[in-house]
Amino acid sequence: MKKIQIIIDLERTGKRLKAIAVQKGYSVKSIQEYLGLSCPQPIYRWYKGMILPSVDHLLMLSELYQVHMEDLLVKKNIKLNMNIEDREEKSDIISDMNFTKRTLRLQAYFLKLYA
Repeated sequence: MKKIQIIIDLERTGKRLKAIAVQKGYSVKSIQEYLGLSCPQPIYRWYKGMILPSVDHLLMLSELYQVHMEDLLVKKNIKLNMNIEDREEKSDIISDMNFTKRTLRLQAYFLKLYA
């Protein structure tokens, strides 16, 4: 059975937020003031696709831009159609990674202990 998971595409959403702001004639400074942000960095992070605005900020942006909140977001579909062999292989890889992490933590602990 094939399953599809829908997630938000951060990078494309950031580009959309920036494009709408430019189209509507809003600067980063004016958006910052409208949202009551103390600095513009979150807006730049949204535009770069590093983070998403909070739901409250999305609501305020949708009202400022006069668009639906959903229109500010870009969706990405991910197919989840792993067969049994893929799941077992993925499980083995994760187990190996966890073992390696534990080993590295133990090594770091003993290095500190005996340094």
